[in-house]
Amino acid sequence: MSKISKHISYEEAIHSDTAKRRGIDNSPSDYHIVNMQTLADKVFEPLRKWVGGPIKINSIFRSEKLNKAIKGSKSSQHMEGRAIDIDDTYGHKTNAEMYNYIKENLDFDQLIWEYGNDKNPDWVHVSYVSEDGNRGKCLRAKRINGKTVYINA
Repeated sequence: MSKISKHISYEEAIHSDTAKRRGIDNSPSDYHIVNMQTLADKVFEPLRKWVGGPIKINSIFRSEKLNKAIKGSKSSQHMEGRAIDIDDTYGHKTNAEMYNYIKENLDFDQLIWEYGNDKNPDWVHVSYVSEDGNRGKCLRAKRINGKTVYINA
């Protein structure tokens, strides 16, 4: 397999410096691949079209072992291939603009304003489960006393 979608390569979807450095297998199953393709079709590709250029992908799929290694949430949707972390590295739109576009125009399960400040998050996390299963839940991640806390946004 070479592509998850028109603008997401398989390698990009499973890439992890931590997995490479620690020798962790981050290979998805067919189930995970289908979830990643659905996420790309329903969220990433429509967003990319609106952005008008490339969007940096920080993370999509994480194996359970990789998720533990990075101290990710025990219920992380990345382990299902249902979540993507994106960043405005290329400068076409800000993270805040992408967050607001997703919130106002796309169907999603969770949308998280990840850290940053009131004007712009450090990155955006968005997940997609299914048309019937999506909760449309908007959160904001903050560090309080060294711990990540999620509040309703």
